[in-house]
Amino acid sequence: MSHTLATRQLGSTGLEVTRLGFGAMEIRGERIWGGRPVRDEQARDILGAVLDAGITFVDTANDYGRSEAYIGRYVSERRDEYVLATKCGCSMVPAGDHDETPHQWDREHLLGNIDDSLAKLGTDHVDLLQLHNPSIALAEEHRLVDTLREIQASGKARFIGASSTSPDLGTYVDWGVFDAFQIPYSALERRHENLITKAHAAGAGTIIRGGVARGEPGAGLGATDRWATWERAKLDELLDEGESRTQWLLRFTLSHPGVDTIIVGTLNPAHLAENVRAAQAGALADDVYDEAKRRLGEAGESPEEG
Repeated sequence: MSHTLATRQLGSTGLEVTRLGFGAMEIRGERIWGGRPVRDEQARDILGAVLDAGITFVDTANDYGRSEAYIGRYVSERRDEYVLATKCGCSMVPAGDHDETPHQWDREHLLGNIDDSLAKLGTDHVDLLQLHNPSIALAEEHRLVDTLREIQASGKARFIGASSTSPDLGTYVDWGVFDAFQIPYSALERRHENLITKAHAAGAGTIIRGGVARGEPGAGLGATDRWATWERAKLDELLDEGESRTQWLLRFTLSHPGVDTIIVGTLNPAHLAENVRAAQAGALADDVYDEAKRRLGEAGESPEEG
């Protein structure tokens, strides 16, 4: 089945990734950010299903609860089958019935982060190490790029990137030092649409999170106000027969010419299979894509100037 998912090079890295990736935050467990309980066998089964589906990009973070440890436990022996990305600057601090996740940006903490991540992940390197959304001021104050380059020189990370949002994102792109960016984007959150184009034009890889707006309220975890945009734009009229809203959203995101891969997280193998089918269907027809953007603009959902 692995031949059925389209792939694309991640920016200028030479890394070949499937256009549908897996966001491993969903296997973080209940102690982090109100996550859902995860049984060991659930984590094992979904990670196995991800790789069996031919997905070759897996994204996690040092503060995603049990996520890194599950990847290490269940799929580290299949390490040559996937491009692995994690994030740094993170920490997990027990706080009674949950864990807090404050960020620390000093060099020693980042060096400790990557060693901790590699131990949990059961590997000697990650393919991409990303800053976990620091401001420009913090990045400059702590010389974060220098530390990332130090980690890269040690062989523990092949490429360096940043998970970021506007207004910092545009400046990070201008720096020209990052190999890839992780950016929130969907039809219902078009704020970064032009910045994705800018990052791609600069030769950086683009990894999209939030590409299905966390699923419909009720069925998924999406915000009701964000999904109200769907109704205002009458996007149901643009669905193919038998196509779910979530599948259409994934295809809308894939239609952006600057998008390399979209990470979608789930614990549910049926949802995973639905996402795979949507990715296999590929980009929307040009006329549908253009009409969707027109309707969304009229409904008040437009990109920032970029």
